[in-house]
Amino acid sequence: MSGRLAPEPVPRRDFLGMAGLVSAGVAIFGSILGMARLPKPRVLPEASSRFRAGHPAEFPPGTVKIISHRNVRILSTEDGIAAMSLICTHLGCVVTETPDGFQCPCHGSRFDTEGKVKQGPAPRALVWLSVTRAADGALVVDTAREAPPNQYFKV
Repeated sequence: MSGRLAPEPVPRRDFLGMAGLVSAGVAIFGSILGMARLPKPRVLPEASSRFRAGHPAEFPPGTVKIISHRNVRILSTEDGIAAMSLICTHLGCVVTETPDGFQCPCHGSRFDTEGKVKQGPAPRALVWLSVTRAADGALVVDTAREAPPNQYFKV
């Protein structure tokens, strides 16, 4: 029983037209929101694997310097300057220096003074890192590039 107060049915063509307009409006609104977020980076840049360790004059032969925020040990001898990572090759813990080498506090791996494995579970020796010189003469250590063990950069 239809009366004066019952709403008129919406024709199918009008309903589809309104649904299309609403969909387009939602898509445009979402696009505007997405573009408004573009100026702010979503991913923070990663720290560079290369860093300046200092000038060669700061490393007379016999000097050992640990750069704790990079987990690197720099060793200076008569042969030159070398850098060794203090990250355990087992699971990535930071090793501590002992009188006879290095020890991993997490799982007990032991390394000699050259980083060779004396006691497992570490699968391989500590990593020696590439040392180069910057244009201004400063020493640059690259934690992403391995160097052969006991390779010293001639100063």
